Amino acid sequence: MFFRFNKVSRRARLLLGFASLFLISSLFIQGKNEGSYFEISKNLDIYATLFKELNTYYVDPIEPGKLSKIGIDAMLNSLDPYTNYITESDIEDYEFQTTGKYGGIGATMRRIGESTLVGDVYEGSPAQKAGLHPGDEVISIDGHTLKGRRVDEVSTLLKGSPGTQVNILVKDAYTGTEENRMVTRGEIELSSVPFAGLIGTGNNVAFVRLTQFTPGCANQVREALDSLKAVQPNLSAVVLDLRNNPGGLLDEAVSMCNLFIDRDQLVVSTHGKMQDWDKDFKTQSTPWNLNIPLAVLVNHSSASASEIVAGTMQDLDRGIIIGERSYGKGLVQTTRPLGYNARLKLTTARYYTPSGRCIQALDYTHRNADGSVGRVPDSLKKMYKTKNGRTVLSGGGVDPDVYVSSPEISRIAIALYARNYIFDYTTQYVRKHLQLQDATHFSLTPAEWDAFTKWLEGKDYAYKTATEVALDSLQQTASREKYYDAAKPEFAALRTKLSHDKKQDLQKNQKQVKEMLESEIISRYYFLRGRIAYSLRSDEDVEKALVLLLKPTQYDALLHPKP
Repeated sequence: MFFRFNKVSRRARLLLGFASLFLISSLFIQGKNEGSYFEISKNLDIYATLFKELNTYYVDPIEPGKLSKIGIDAMLNSLDPYTNYITESDIEDYEFQTTGKYGGIGATMRRIGESTLVGDVYEGSPAQKAGLHPGDEVISIDGHTLKGRRVDEVSTLLKGSPGTQVNILVKDAYTGTEENRMVTRGEIELSSVPFAGLIGTGNNVAFVRLTQFTPGCANQVREALDSLKAVQPNLSAVVLDLRNNPGGLLDEAVSMCNLFIDRDQLVVSTHGKMQDWDKDFKTQSTPWNLNIPLAVLVNHSSASASEIVAGTMQDLDRGIIIGERSYGKGLVQTTRPLGYNARLKLTTARYYTPSGRCIQALDYTHRNADGSVGRVPDSLKKMYKTKNGRTVLSGGGVDPDVYVSSPEISRIAIALYARNYIFDYTTQYVRKHLQLQDATHFSLTPAEWDAFTKWLEGKDYAYKTATEVALDSLQQTASREKYYDAAKPEFAALRTKLSHDKKQDLQKNQKQVKEMLESEIISRYYFLRGRIAYSLRSDEDVEKALVLLLKPTQYDALLHPKP
């Protein structure tokens, strides 16, 4: 095979060479006959020629790197959403997703109108030590004005090697003065265990929230449980909260299971095209506790490694699963180096829980005609048995043993949050209350709630109810089918009758909006741990877990069904 490079830039030649090497290496893994070799060789030649023609004759200059990435992304998107091309510039973000570490100041940014404001400040971070707090307006960074910059551009300016300094000009949210803050960047590591505490009427149930399966997270959970046991030697049960946990490292999922099951126990098996990925993963360490009652909380956003833990605890009848059906990601990814500091993250195997089931919900190998992906139909789901003989199903996530639906967020609550009114009012509240003495029982007084509703007067937080959205859709359909003109008066009357009053909606959804506001206020003083502690006051999943864990008869009945 050869390529012609008339007038092709050096950068383009490097990219083409890189693409060629990548595809050729794939050839030796996948193509083991002459037909496969010819097909890849032919398409490589077409790709190189096409790139050359574009570079030579296209009316405007092209960006070879950008164009290649668009093509590669489109190719990989046709496989599954987890197979991704990671460029050198994206490596840092990828590392943060997998390790929870990055070099920076430890604060998020948010855009409100034309201003860039400090969002969350992480506890103990360089940002907190430098005196930054949520609501501060960031005017410039190292002399670079932020006018017109996107939030991701601002974040890039703030990131850097630990030990380096960044000069941030801010307008203090509480004093209104402009000040230069010299912040020394550090290695920011977000803990995968942001909260662990004792709950229940007797404070004898350990609650641990795990947000991601990063390196060492199983040890973090073990240490958290040890600390709680030191405070309360007579622990009655454990609640492991995996809600909204997107997963992470498979090895850490195995180690997490090992906290509650004995060593040398099969947790998960993987099977892929390459024989190297046909593996059994077993526990290897001494468990933390083999017998303590356990509840694992999951929801629709619990995925991957979270599902391995939940599925294993369910298959081995080691604990009860409470909440909603999990996401349904039964695929395993690994990364491969591509050269030039780029990487390919690709799906290499499917995983199977101890009963033998794969919980993958979407079938990417059989797409619909429009390219969409369907869920595995119930008719194709297979039945498996847990250790005690309970029936579990494959192909749709982990079904909880006890279903608890998540509360629906009202439209008005979404509108107030999206328009930053919850955030803005909290800044005003904290400006007047520099301390919050009793975070555990904090609640806005009726007078404080009235002050919030008065502050909202005249502000734009228009939104449409679900009924109004449905009516809009019906009207569009009627117009398309030529029925609308005849029914126009009826549509107008119905729209008038259905039109909502924002003040009335605010009072009707007072409990939910008030909880959002109280949570935001508490987070300003006690960070994420305070927000989580507050949420446990009215957490239906946790309440259900406590009821079952503290009633051995009901707990055992779920795990040991009658013949």
